[in-house]
Order: sequence, then structure tokens, then C-alpha cells
Amino acid sequence: MSHPDAAVEQDTSYEPKQTFGTDGINPMDRPSRITRFFMGIVSWAEGLNYKYAKLGNPPVYDNATFPWAAEIEKEWPAIRKELEQVLQRQADLPSFQDISTDVKTISTDNHWKTFFLLGFGVKSEKAVQSCPETWRIVNKIPGLKTAMFSIFEPGKHLPPHRGPYNGVLRMHLGLIVPEPADKLAIRVDKQVCHWEEGKVLIFDDAYEHEAWNHTDKTRVVLFVDFEKPLKFPALLVHKILMNLAIFTPFLREGLDNHKEWEKKFYAEAEKLRNQPKA
Repeated sequence: MSHPDAAVEQDTSYEPKQTFGTDGINPMDRPSRITRFFMGIVSWAEGLNYKYAKLGNPPVYDNATFPWAAEIEKEWPAIRKELEQVLQRQADLPSFQDISTDVKTISTDNHWKTFFLLGFGVKSEKAVQSCPETWRIVNKIPGLKTAMFSIFEPGKHLPPHRGPYNGVLRMHLGLIVPEPADKLAIRVDKQVCHWEEGKVLIFDDAYEHEAWNHTDKTRVVLFVDFEKPLKFPALLVHKILMNLAIFTPFLREGLDNHKEWEKKFYAEAEKLRNQPKA
């Protein structure tokens, strides 16, 4: 199987390009002045982030660029062990769009499930109690914003799309990666990468990307968003945006949806624990 850093042969005359604003994804239109104002700033800030990126703007990064990546890889068995406990209730986990409703623009079935430890900068205390080692390990990542298990069930295919903001980068750590490799991959811009258990893949989701699991087994990665290393003045604008984001309807809704799901999920767990033994 290819190492996650591996990609299809590159055309050296090709220069990757990002689109800015919400080009390439469904616009997140909401009847709110705050949202319109925020998305206008985001579009402008993305140009700054591209220009003032400390480490350039490749679609897929060399893992050596981030020294902490090797530390995460070393500890992957501890994360895998906690994941196995979570998967005992796989059927009860929420689909991504049940939490973040804007994801309905790219996913409407129930084959992409999630288990959030940290969402949009807000920690799930219950999930952290369930996965303390995973929480300890992800906190080695500077600028951590989101951490969750991303569960692609058999047959799942996410169509081409791009993330809403290029001020964060994404890391996938392969936890359960079924064979055959040619039926399971992620394309970022023109690079096709294959996950590998215990290996990290770091990419910029502001490039068009798509992912698929055409095997007959479940694929799981630890999915992390972290702040992109930026120089001034982009860094200053980015920090302001990160503080404002929580006031936007799509993030507030996501947090409310997660809180509601979590309440039911852990109430059910308590009920199961308290059932008399046969």
C-alpha cells in the first residue's frame, strides 16, 4: 500500500490553485447579517492566508514539515484501542450532517458517521472521558480546532468539494484501513493518496477534494483540523475570525445538535449499564 505522502506522478508544469470564498462548495446562506458579514471577511481573509502562509500552500504536506506528526504516529495503538470501544455502538453514532447541517450539500445518507471529542473549538467532556488517551495525544497538535473519529462505512463516496476556510489544515491518522487499497482513497487537487494504519496524512481541505470507500468494510481515521501556520498580518485577521466564528448560525447549530445527540447517547449508555444482569 502507498504511504500517505505518496501521490500520483506530478506534472511539474502544473501549479496548484485555490479558489477563495465559497467557490466550489454550496454557499452557506443564512438570513443573518452576522453571517453575511462574517462570510465576506472570510473571503477576503483567505487571500491573505494564501499570501502569508509560513509553509507555503501545497495541497498535501510532507509529514516532516510538522515535527509533532511522528509523535502522533508513535501513539496510534492507544487511539485505536479507544476507537474499538466507541465502535461497539457504531449504529448509534450520528451521521456528520446530523451535527453539521451544511454537510447535507455533499452527504445525505447515513454512511459517514462521527464521534467528536472537540468540535469547532468546543470540547465534549463526555467523549474526552471515554477517550482520555486520544484526547491527551491530539493535544500535542498546535492550534487544535476539531478532533473526531471519521467513520466511512462501505460504499461511501464524498463528491468533490472544498472546505469553507483555508486558515486551517486537516490531518487524518489511519486507524482502520481495509483492503484493497485501490478501492479506498482521497483525492486532494490532483493528488490521490491512500490511508495507512498508524500513518498521518496532512492536507489543505481548501483545495477541491473527494474521498471514497468502495470496499465492503468500514474505514476509520482520526480527523483533526488545526490552525495553518501564518505570518502577520494574516495571523491577526485569522485570530479575530476564529473568535467570531462561534457566533455564526452554522457553528452554533452544530454545537446545539451535538449537545442534543450526546444527551440521548449517554442516557442510553447509562440505561444499558443499569440493566440487571441475566
